[in-house]
Amino acid sequence: MTIRQYTAMAPGAPLASVPRADRPAELHSILTRPAYGLHAAMRVAVVGTYAPRSCGIATFTADLCEQLAAHFPEVGLDVYALEAQGSQHAYADDIALIAAEAPGSYAEAARAINASGTDVVWIQHEFGIFGGKDGRLITELVDRVAAPMIVTFHTVLASPSDGQRAVMEHLVQRCSRIMVMSQQSREILVSVYRARREIVDVIEHGAPDRPFGTAEAAKQRMGLEGRKVLTTFGLLGPGKGIDVAIAAMPAILAQHPDAIYRIIGATHPVTAAREGESYRAMLEDLALRLGVAGSIQWDNRFLAIDELLGQLECCDIYLTPYRSLGQTTSGTLSYAVALGKAVVATPYVHARELLADDVGCLIEPESPEAIAEAVNALLSGPSRLLAMQERAYERGRRTIWPSFARASMQLLRRTQAPRARPASTVVDPALTAVWHMSEATGMHQHGIGAIPDFRHGYCIDDNARALMLMNVAGALTEAERHRWSVTYAAFVQYAWNPDLQRFRNFMAYDRSWCEDMGSQDSNGRAFWSLGHTVENSPFKTLRSWAENLFAHAATALEALDTPRSMAFGALGACALLRAGASSAAAERRIAATCDALAGLVSRHRRPGWTWFEPMLAYDNPRLSQALIECGVLLGRQDWLDTGLETLRWLAEVQTAAAGHFRPVGSETFGSNGTSLPFDQQPLEAQAAIEAARAAWLATRDPFWLRHAERAYQWFLGGNDRGVVLADPASGSCCDGVTPRGRNENCGAESILAYHLGHYSLKALQQSADQRLPPDECLPAHLDTTAALA
Repeated sequence: MTIRQYTAMAPGAPLASVPRADRPAELHSILTRPAYGLHAAMRVAVVGTYAPRSCGIATFTADLCEQLAAHFPEVGLDVYALEAQGSQHAYADDIALIAAEAPGSYAEAARAINASGTDVVWIQHEFGIFGGKDGRLITELVDRVAAPMIVTFHTVLASPSDGQRAVMEHLVQRCSRIMVMSQQSREILVSVYRARREIVDVIEHGAPDRPFGTAEAAKQRMGLEGRKVLTTFGLLGPGKGIDVAIAAMPAILAQHPDAIYRIIGATHPVTAAREGESYRAMLEDLALRLGVAGSIQWDNRFLAIDELLGQLECCDIYLTPYRSLGQTTSGTLSYAVALGKAVVATPYVHARELLADDVGCLIEPESPEAIAEAVNALLSGPSRLLAMQERAYERGRRTIWPSFARASMQLLRRTQAPRARPASTVVDPALTAVWHMSEATGMHQHGIGAIPDFRHGYCIDDNARALMLMNVAGALTEAERHRWSVTYAAFVQYAWNPDLQRFRNFMAYDRSWCEDMGSQDSNGRAFWSLGHTVENSPFKTLRSWAENLFAHAATALEALDTPRSMAFGALGACALLRAGASSAAAERRIAATCDALAGLVSRHRRPGWTWFEPMLAYDNPRLSQALIECGVLLGRQDWLDTGLETLRWLAEVQTAAAGHFRPVGSETFGSNGTSLPFDQQPLEAQAAIEAARAAWLATRDPFWLRHAERAYQWFLGGNDRGVVLADPASGSCCDGVTPRGRNENCGAESILAYHLGHYSLKALQQSADQRLPPDECLPAHLDTTAALA
């Protein structure tokens, strides 16, 4: 048997570098997976402990997968099983293992899940099964998976420790939906952990469907004819209160000497690891001291489900005297009720909800007298016992496996991101949203929803981009274009600080500058907008102004030495020179930038990592775009080759297994050798489109047309959550894609990224239509349709 276990890999190492036996992309479910075509419902990755591990979560996870496979065979299931250090369970060959104490193992599992095209990730959460303090290592997985996520909270603590609260709140904020098994768990999640009520689903623990009234036949099979059978089953531990039930036996036997108490189940592995079998020995000693050992049967095994149900069928009364009244889930209780057993239980959360309306008998905790009184009353009143058993069986119809499977499938469907259909790239977006964010000073930075947020004022980054939009936008009268071009240009001009020879960036709403000198990136973007205006503005006066300011501010251009600021400045310099301007400063900027960027690639290149830095950040494609445009302009094949190679690598990183565009998330920033999926921002999609356009013009390779189309469809629903970010009717665009869906705020950067991306793709498609032979010209929707089908 081959067990594939995820271990830590070098940051950024590709899946192909993992030994073939360990490659996550080749893992298959233990359940028959259908071919994924038009009729496949979805692909689900289930994370938790798993059979044959002896624990309640493992049993639940196995039951969940088995029932989904039985009732909805069109669903593909991949199992990622948590394995504790030192354990060696005999898993099926196609179960993927996550080493619970190894952070890198969670990261590798997330990488495999993303590579597999998973539609939904379903995590079974219990603090003790994940590594790290309070199980915090689960965050190493949830922060990396791109698919919508369900978390089943098997324990919901009303009074968590600080560490437990932090883990729970992190999961609550990352997941798309939550499953719990009791109403009280839902209320605690909302009140204590700030979960949104509308995303919390209550699905009761599932249970088998067996005929009613089979107890006597089962007793005959078990050699228990004529006995009144009390039963407790499950993993033994001090919290189960079995000692209290044993202490009740003398009073029960005094009235019903034919009673027998059957205790079925192995000692809980955690208890056994900590104390050995001392707890079981204590129970056996207690039975001896009370003189009831002859009326107690022990079965010290973790039973397979069929054998367990066979033993449970012979039960008359099921005892569950748990000490912890906060327990929200008990699979054993669900099984007993579904089989139509009378239940005597302490009032823990699950028991209070499942046994309401006299379905069972609730008694005070830590009270042998209460157990004895309840059991004797039932055994002494056969009609009362039968009536309770019938009520239990009827209640159990709501939790049997078909009902559980249907509810689980409905939850999966509510969680799965909509399957996007390619949207038109032909219609130019209206400029209404741009005008709403703009006034006489310039364009505001941020929005609250679609409303400008005056608190954050303005910045040169957005006004420079707005000026670039005025250079290329369609559906504008000459007067409108000129008015707003001058407004945004005036902001750029006023941002120039002649004393420091730098551009300022941030301006407060009262038009006071918040700084004397802006960041290098903001200075680079200012130069880019100037070059872009020289090349693209239809107004001669604006072209002259931009060329003059570019020359006047050249000292700031020379000072740029960070990768993105250099790339922005070089793109502006390219545009200036393409327009026919003569500028030694622009030529020096290009040479310095491209030599530096090419050197960065040589320095940071390693197997599976073809990039300028040891990490990915924002506006990533601009680094490659600068090399491509400069290489074409100056005939430097080495710069062009490096730009194309790095852009191709990045395009592969930013393409999901399902074929849609997945921009590097802002949570990636500062993390070496990895790409986290959220929060995804429009700026990255715009950059991908514009860099792909540069690559197309340099190579005529249809790959770049398709990649640009994918990136544009990201705005229109072709993303990890299937949410539409951009509205062509108003020209607005939301601020990105989060684990929960759409960030509803509409800031200037996002709106401008949508518009500029649109006009860049439009120009690319027009160029492709002109340059490709008719039989090679790809419709705008062709590749995206295949990817999202």
